[in-house]
Amino acid sequence: MLAAMTESTEPRRQRAARRAGEFPPAPEPLPGPVPDSHTHLDITVTEAGVPAGGAGGNATAVDPVAAAVAVAAEAGVDRLVQVGVDVASSAWSADAADRYPAVLATVALHPNEAPRLADLDEALRAIEALAARDRVRGIGETGMDFFRTGDEGRAAQEESFRAHIGIAKRHGKALVIHDRDAHADVLRVLDDEGAPDTVVLHCFSGDADFARECVRRGYLLSFAGTVTFASATALREAAALTPLDQLLVETDAPYLTPTPHRGRPNASYLIPLTVRALAATTGADLDALCAALSANGERAFGPW
Repeated sequence: MLAAMTESTEPRRQRAARRAGEFPPAPEPLPGPVPDSHTHLDITVTEAGVPAGGAGGNATAVDPVAAAVAVAAEAGVDRLVQVGVDVASSAWSADAADRYPAVLATVALHPNEAPRLADLDEALRAIEALAARDRVRGIGETGMDFFRTGDEGRAAQEESFRAHIGIAKRHGKALVIHDRDAHADVLRVLDDEGAPDTVVLHCFSGDADFARECVRRGYLLSFAGTVTFASATALREAAALTPLDQLLVETDAPYLTPTPHRGRPNASYLIPLTVRALAATTGADLDALCAALSANGERAFGPW
């Protein structure tokens, strides 16, 4: 097992408690393989454990990451993108990608991390060093998040976002964007800096109008379990107008578990629930949708 995955903090323990409970049962596997374009294996196995079928569901297994990857493959989710949110998790992600053939990595400072750092420049230098590694295929999750950050944190978020855009362009890597309550500002900064060749809107959270702007710019829209929520009419409208060649699917595990299991731990093996919801929303044939999601993942992140 890889060394220490995440630091143990009271807020994280509280979040883990909210996700206490068994993983949902495995859904029917997909007819074709698809990648999970955004997951947090380190947080998942630390806070929630391993889904049943993988090392007995026990996070203290000899290699819980390998077990989680194996359970996902049984559901047709044969490739995963492991996402960093700070320097430590980004280094862990890069190491995991080197160790597990089914895993690629992205590295970054989460937008909520930037205002908390004593030395943002030093952290960005560490991210840039990790970006040079071959199996690091994306810079993210970066972006802007105005949900929890007050006005005093916005300048640091924007500075960090602009720096990550530069790293992505210098290294020829996909830019993976976290955008929460900041749609207009995210587009403003991307337009101002000049976007990299590949931009992924992780856990797309906008409406149809925002989706049109992203589609027009050629960005990839990645939909998570939120698209299955009963209240997510605007998200489904956004998904319905997104061309198949600009769609991705993700878990953001262990968060955002799709219905009917909302509130229980999430993991990559549950992707089939979201893919089937996307097929119903877009009217796409399930086989064709799986093929498109697979091709889009390889186009965004390269071959595994």
